[in-house]
Amino acid sequence: MNGKERIPPLDGLRTIMIFIVSWYHIWQQSWLQPMIGRTSLDWLVRSGYVWVDGTVLMSAFLLSLPYARATRGEGALPEPQEFYYRRARRILPSHYFIILLTFLAICLPWDLYHGNGPWMVKDLATHLTFTFPFFFDTYMATPLGGASWTLAIEAQAYLLFPWIARCAMRHPLKTAGCLLGICFGFRAWCLWGLTEYGMVVNQLINFLDVYVIGMAGAVLYTGADAKMRQAGRKGRRIAEAAATALFIGAVAGLTALLKHQAGSNGYDQIQARQMIYRPLYALLFLGLMGGGIFGIRPLRALLGNRVTRFLAGISMNYYLIHQVIVVHMKRIHFPPSASETPHMAGEQPWQNQFTLLAFGLSLGAAILITYGIEKPCGRLMDRRRARKQASEAEA
Repeated sequence: MNGKERIPPLDGLRTIMIFIVSWYHIWQQSWLQPMIGRTSLDWLVRSGYVWVDGTVLMSAFLLSLPYARATRGEGALPEPQEFYYRRARRILPSHYFIILLTFLAICLPWDLYHGNGPWMVKDLATHLTFTFPFFFDTYMATPLGGASWTLAIEAQAYLLFPWIARCAMRHPLKTAGCLLGICFGFRAWCLWGLTEYGMVVNQLINFLDVYVIGMAGAVLYTGADAKMRQAGRKGRRIAEAAATALFIGAVAGLTALLKHQAGSNGYDQIQARQMIYRPLYALLFLGLMGGGIFGIRPLRALLGNRVTRFLAGISMNYYLIHQVIVVHMKRIHFPPSASETPHMAGEQPWQNQFTLLAFGLSLGAAILITYGIEKPCGRLMDRRRARKQASEAEA
């Protein structure tokens, strides 16, 4: 993002969302009871997968900002070619590197495809083309990592987004109504026509309402931001107090809903509730974002600072690599444990070691991938593009 598009408090919120999702994945392997003193955070970790919806909402919000600003006459309308280039520059180097690294360094040496060549080729091909969520064996059973489905959904959305955003600029209510109708129609079919939801709960079509809410949030933000810049000192203080109250209310609402989600009984109920409450979760996450962006200065400083900016910068690669690392640590019995199944035995020294190592190794790997792969490849892509454009200009 350029300087104008960067909103510092969102760095902190992105970091929190990714951290909670990764905590959930680590907890799945360690079963370490999350406690602060005598207070249990089991409900927060047990429902940690919900925060993926928050990252999707934030992505939709940020992607929509240039279009919302262009509608207000505050900037040029993004060209589709530029949009696609920036998305490719951001995600392809790291994604391809992590997939190929996992394939060559883990899947092949440990024979995780069990000699099934066709499955191996299909799994690798669909992961490189972001189509693997469409097939059970490449989505639910893949050994290439269980977290990259989110990036696949985002990549699929990128293909459509410039055209949907242009439609929304001309016909906002019709576009929103069409997207919501498709989403809710599909979701109703899922809930009443199916008995298992694993293959449908996280398809792009089931996130269209989250994208609509994110796009609406971008429109609201640009209007509120313009009013804040024009408001006097007293007006800004009142607005900041109201935004802080919104943030607190969103936290309270999320806490209540997440505790309800954590009490779900079995995967079917978990995924059914995900679909049923997804619009409400999106609205609450939007409340967190709006409250954090316009809240009082201490809140903005807590969410937006050098540390959170750095962590947000490596968050995509942290998210993509952490689940691969965590599962492989368990596969190779690292760190060593006294029992064969230390998570089931409640072997707390191992649980603590495993959790700390999982976070630490994932963070270190994310830093290496960001600064060793993503950024150098991005600069290389920029140079090649500049040379190509110069050559075309000369011709």
